[in-house]
Amino acid sequence: MSSPPPHYPALTLALPPRRHVLRRVFGRALDHRSLVVGAVLLVLIVIAAALAPVLAPHDPYAQDLASRLLPPVWNPRGSWLHVLGTDKLGRDYLSRLLYGARVSLVIGVCAASLSALIGTTLGVLAGYFGGRVDAVISYLITTRLAMPVVLVALAMSSLIGGSLKTVILLLGLLLWDRFAVVSRSVAQQLRDAEFIAAARAVGASTPYILLRELLPNIAGALIVVATLEMAHAILLEATLSFLGLGVPPPMPSWGLMISEGKTYMFFQPWVILIPGAALALTVLAINLVGDGMRDLTTPDGR
Repeated sequence: MSSPPPHYPALTLALPPRRHVLRRVFGRALDHRSLVVGAVLLVLIVIAAALAPVLAPHDPYAQDLASRLLPPVWNPRGSWLHVLGTDKLGRDYLSRLLYGARVSLVIGVCAASLSALIGTTLGVLAGYFGGRVDAVISYLITTRLAMPVVLVALAMSSLIGGSLKTVILLLGLLLWDRFAVVSRSVAQQLRDAEFIAAARAVGASTPYILLRELLPNIAGALIVVATLEMAHAILLEATLSFLGLGVPPPMPSWGLMISEGKTYMFFQPWVILIPGAALALTVLAINLVGDGMRDLTTPDGR
């Protein structure tokens, strides 16, 4: 009687559980100091903007000419009634600063989202299809790169008129070039990849390949670009508002607050320093987060 054949254990590919992968990514993020600092600052700014109606001690639009240009509380003439002082019309500076964070973040997020939609669509189509489609879209990208953003934004804003919706639409239509360049470059590298060829072989449609196979693989690079463009949009909005072509008064805007305080900058420098510091910290936080995301998405975390 023959002996039974030897039993060999099945070879299985041991994949790390998803929670272990998330734990490793989270651990790498915590080890990145600039990412942690930027994330903490950005979260605090977002919370302050979201809770502005609760945190603001006064109505940001209420005027009191008898209390105009009061200094901050750390000044000997300051008062806890107005912690950061008041502006030239007697409006509470802390309240306007909190509501100004709302304006800046809304403009940054909405403008970056619109730019991402336009630029990613054009870049993916150009990189995947190539040929004439790539030639036409590359011409559009080159044309857009030849136009100075600030000058075009100033010209269009002066013609159309400044408003919150106008600024968002204008910046969204001007800041899509980086999204297009990055997505086009990555799409050109991935269009002949094995997983794309496999999707074609099983009969997947072109929209399915673009949305389910190609787009998720360029999402990491696009997130980094989105953080940079968000900071860029906030700075451009402040520039337009400073020149009187952005958000119209009396809406609180950090650029508008700097513009209204420039007359008093030599006698009450805090009217310039406070909104300027808030603007600088917000842009710094977004840039630190973007820089950290870039490091985490590159091979070996370099």
